[in-house]
Amino acid sequence: MNIKLLTIILGAGILFGSLPIGAEDRTMGFFVTSKGMGDGANLGGLKGADAHCEKLASTVGAGDRDWKAYLSTGAVGKRGVFARARIGEGPWYNAQGILIAANLTELHLYNKTITLETALDESGNRIKGRADKPNEHDIITGTQADGTAYFPDGKDHTCNNWTSNDEGSAQVGHHDRHGGGNTSWNSAHPSRGCSQSDLTKTGGAGKFYCFAAD
Repeated sequence: MNIKLLTIILGAGILFGSLPIGAEDRTMGFFVTSKGMGDGANLGGLKGADAHCEKLASTVGAGDRDWKAYLSTGAVGKRGVFARARIGEGPWYNAQGILIAANLTELHLYNKTITLETALDESGNRIKGRADKPNEHDIITGTQADGTAYFPDGKDHTCNNWTSNDEGSAQVGHHDRHGGGNTSWNSAHPSRGCSQSDLTKTGGAGKFYCFAAD
């Protein structure tokens, strides 16, 4: 074997040896919407909210995933749709490739990774928190801390299943883990109402979480 050929073979070995085998896919699978839909908590139901996630993801080249809004619903005489049942099994990474949660249990039971620094929008920008003006840390979810829908209790937790921009209320979480004596990212307190102004008054902007379910 001549020296030139040996050099080529050794060079190729070094090149391919330096490439990661089975490298971890850190494609974005989680973000907070950079903007709400502008009509308070009237999102056009789950379908409209999912479409908004898809639209925003598409603006950054991630529209090919199965995007779902992290929202629960209510139902008459029974529990509605669970937010946790809509978003797949994980893992989920933010726009900067930071792991948010490996699975549903980690997301709901042990999660400490959703913070002001990691709960980014689809472009990787930070969402305003309690210390910012205006405060936009209220993220609408309609959900209990474990990601399930509320039991029927005569109260509205989902702004009439995300179709009201007036009466009702929406359960919200705090993406920055501050305020109200409750550090839950998905179930901190109810909103004052369902209009855009009501959401703003309690520290929000009608934004919500989006997860890739695939």
